[in-house]
Amino acid sequence: MALVLNEEQALLKETAEQFFQEKVPVANFRKLRDSKDENGYDTAVWREIANLGFAGIMVPEQYGGTDFGPVGLGLVLEQAGRTLAATPLISTVLLAGSAIQQGGTSAQRQKYLPLIASGEIVMALALEEGAHHNPCAIATKAEAAGDNFKITGKKVFVLDGHVADVLIVAARTSGGPKDTSGITLFLVDTKNTDGLKITRTHMADHRNAAIVEFDGVSVPAANVLGSVDGGWDVLEPALDIGRIGIAAETLGLIQQVFDTTVDYLKERKQFGKVIGSFQALQHRAAELFCEVELCRSVVLEALSAVEERRNDVPKLASLAKARLAEASRLITNEGLQMHGGIGMTDEYDIGLFMKRARVAAATLGDANFHRNRYAELDDY
Repeated sequence: MALVLNEEQALLKETAEQFFQEKVPVANFRKLRDSKDENGYDTAVWREIANLGFAGIMVPEQYGGTDFGPVGLGLVLEQAGRTLAATPLISTVLLAGSAIQQGGTSAQRQKYLPLIASGEIVMALALEEGAHHNPCAIATKAEAAGDNFKITGKKVFVLDGHVADVLIVAARTSGGPKDTSGITLFLVDTKNTDGLKITRTHMADHRNAAIVEFDGVSVPAANVLGSVDGGWDVLEPALDIGRIGIAAETLGLIQQVFDTTVDYLKERKQFGKVIGSFQALQHRAAELFCEVELCRSVVLEALSAVEERRNDVPKLASLAKARLAEASRLITNEGLQMHGGIGMTDEYDIGLFMKRARVAAATLGDANFHRNRYAELDDY
C-alpha cells in the first residue's frame, strides 16, 4: 500500500475539496435541514457531482463511467464528509452500483450503470429489518408465482429510500431466518408498483432514510440480481465496499472536527491566554492528531485492497468500520468538550458533525458488530 497519492489521485482530491468547500459547504446542509427539503439532498448539486464524473468513478468506461476506482471514490467521500454533504453517493454509487457490477446481467448493467454514472437515477438498498445491522436476519419473503416473484415484508433504515427510483431488495427465497444461503436480491421499481409503501423517516443527523413495506409486490424473474438463493455472494462484497466508503466519509468528518477544534484552541482566550497554550489541551489535541492519522492509514489500506481485488477485503472493511466508529466518537466528543458550552449550541457546527458521526457509526454495522466479525474472519 502506498501512503502517498499519485499525481492523478492528488488532482482528484484537490478538485473534490474545492468543489465541496465552495459548492456544498455545511451551510448547504443546514439549508436542507431547516427548509425540510422534500428530497433531503440538493438535486442541482447532485447534477454537478455527476457532471464532474464523481458518480461514475467506479463505473467502467464502457458504461459511461470514469473507472477511476475505489481509492478515487474514497477521496471524494472524504471531502464530502468534511462538509456534511448530503448526496446519494453512498446509497446509489457505493451500495447499488457495486451490487449491480457484482451480480448484474449484461442487460442489467447496460440499463442501470450508465444512469448511475450520469446521475439520472437514485437507487437504494433495502436490507435492514431490525434495530441493529444484521445482514443475514432477513424475514422478508419472496415466493415464486409463475414468471414472477411476490415479495412480502418490511425494511427499515433504507438510505435514500423515499427518493429512490429503484430499490435493491434482499428477500428470503429459502433457508432459515439467519442463513446466508437462501437470500435473493431483486430490482424493484418504486413508481406505480402495487403493494409498495414507502414512508420517509428522519435520522438523528437529519439525513434521508425510509421504511419500506411490501404487500405481495410482484417482480419479474428477470429482475433477480445475481442468482436465486445466491444473493449473499453479491450482497456481502457490496456491503464491504459500502462500509469502507462510509469509513472514508467519516475520515473526512473527523479531520474537519480536528481542524476546527485546533483553530478554536488558537483563538479562544481564558485567563488572558489562548487556551491552546494550556498543556493539558495540547496533550488531548496530540492524541486526536494520532487517531486521525491512524484512521487515514486504515482507510487507505482498505480502499487499496478493494482496488487490487485482494482476499482480505472483508477483514479490512470491518477493521476500517470499527476503527472509524470508535475514533469518530472520541474525536467528536473531545471536539465538543474543548469548545466548551458554546459547542452545544446550534450556532456552531461541531454538534452537526457529532450527530453525523453517530449515525455513520451505526450504518452497516457498529464497532461491536465489526470487532466480532473481524474475529470470526480470523477464526477466533
